[in-house]
Amino acid sequence: MSDSQNSDRVTVYSDYVCPFCYLGRKSLERYEERRDDTVEIDWHPFDLRSGKRNPDGNINHGVDDGKDDAYYEQARENVRRLQEKYDVEMAQEIATDIDSLSAQIASFYVKEAYSDRWRAFDEAILDALWQDGRDIGDSDVLAEIAENEGIDGDEVREAIEDEERQERVHGKFAEAQQRGITGVPTFTYEGYAARGAVPPEQLERLIDGV
Repeated sequence: MSDSQNSDRVTVYSDYVCPFCYLGRKSLERYEERRDDTVEIDWHPFDLRSGKRNPDGNINHGVDDGKDDAYYEQARENVRRLQEKYDVEMAQEIATDIDSLSAQIASFYVKEAYSDRWRAFDEAILDALWQDGRDIGDSDVLAEIAENEGIDGDEVREAIEDEERQERVHGKFAEAQQRGITGVPTFTYEGYAARGAVPPEQLERLIDGV
């Protein structure tokens, strides 16, 4: 493995309300257990709800995005299969009623302002939704998560409401689409990509070339 500073830096496109993003991160953890060092994550937000999002940022759940009951049942089956494969317990299999926009803005803020605490904050958001079944669209929930990681909760509330930061996050959503990211999670490393909650072995091939 190269000793260069960026040798262990993987870009991850994800959305907190995507169960496969959560499972993909668990796969990444399994992969990290095999290595001497953890992997540095360059996280990029992706908006799974973009097709239903109104100009004011709210979600119109009445919009037909082509995902019917059969689609969601298949998704649940795939989540259950990966839960068993990665030995992961989850409070729910999908979270269609949760909007992650506030969580993504909060995470974007923490990544910039407290980079050394970002991963713990990021993982705590994922756990809050998928382990505890909490509404990560609630700014009070996000503020509590921040405070548990030693970050001022009021800072996070203010960051979520900051219009300039909201626009920057929407810009990141657009940037992901422009880069050809059509689904999440997507892991990219040195021009190569793996999409989905791929197994640790595939992440090892992607990052280590093994």
